[in-house]
Amino acid sequence: MTDLVERAARAASVIAPHARAIESERRLPPEVVEALVEAGVFKALVPKEHGGGEHALLSFLDAVETIAAVDGSAGWCAMIGGTSGLMAAYLAPDAAQTLFGDARAISAGVFAPFGKAKAVEGGYRVSGRWPFASGCQHATHVMGGVMIARDGRPEMRSMIFGLDDVRVQDTWDVAGLRGTGSHDFEVEDAFVPEARTFSLFGKPRHSGALYRQPLFGALAAGVASVTIGIARGALDALVTLARTKRIGPDRTMATRELVQRDVGVAWGRVDAAKATLVAALEANAAEVARQGEASLSTRARLRLAACHAAKECAQVVDVAYEHGGGAAIYAGSSFQRAKRDVHVATQHLMVSGTSATLAGRALLGLEGDYSAL
Repeated sequence: MTDLVERAARAASVIAPHARAIESERRLPPEVVEALVEAGVFKALVPKEHGGGEHALLSFLDAVETIAAVDGSAGWCAMIGGTSGLMAAYLAPDAAQTLFGDARAISAGVFAPFGKAKAVEGGYRVSGRWPFASGCQHATHVMGGVMIARDGRPEMRSMIFGLDDVRVQDTWDVAGLRGTGSHDFEVEDAFVPEARTFSLFGKPRHSGALYRQPLFGALAAGVASVTIGIARGALDALVTLARTKRIGPDRTMATRELVQRDVGVAWGRVDAAKATLVAALEANAAEVARQGEASLSTRARLRLAACHAAKECAQVVDVAYEHGGGAAIYAGSSFQRAKRDVHVATQHLMVSGTSATLAGRALLGLEGDYSAL
């Protein structure tokens, strides 16, 4: 267990009692944000030269999984804040230091180009509205994607806004992952200096091996790790219930053969999904070390591993929910919260059927734009 995962485990113990409040308030309470800051997950993937951990991706994903096991929304925010920290590697050093140098720096934002930008002296004037901005209420800066014309060609570019330019619109009233605060945010005619913009489809400025791995693959693996954590948490709750719930004078729920089988198969499915994801991540890292970048087929397999893990874990949570019985339907039950959280997580584009289709096209050798793999 790495230091990062150990700190995440300590944070998880702080977060667990706040699970009901996280959901009812539709955001992370200050105590939970503080626990995640202290654990270092928000800056886990930021370069060391800017005060980040620059941890191995697998260590970060294990930390996310550990947090998601006690609360899906907290795990999701840890994942979003951490993976968004990767953008520090795409910025000029001075800009990266300004945005990420503070120990309490937290990133949030949306890659999709829902904004419009007009080039002006020294930067851009930007307006737009971006949905699904997880963690925007506790972030120190927020990023939004735009389309611009560069050298006569359209280019997708990311703009980093200060909080004074951002208006959060209360839109996040949803089935699951309610505590992520994934509201829409808006900016109107905000000035963004050129130094606070970057392209995720360009080469990172930082030379570390972490930043040569596929960025969208890292994001997909992050989403999958949240679902793995939620599934593990649901199975832990099922084991506790099965050991303690009596179904007769001398029997517990754990003595039922059906429960024994389903628990065993479910743990096997989660472990297999995690092992497949780890193998795909290691294959990408090995190719980056050997040849400077991962091949298209290896990137495609990583995306498929993430899609597979998310789907498997959702089905495992459904099994835990079913065995939770009538008590699982109540608001205070972790089973129903896990069920709603995991099925919202599987809706993310990075682990959706659309992503699996894109990866399949790549493996079939068909022509296409695979820059998002």
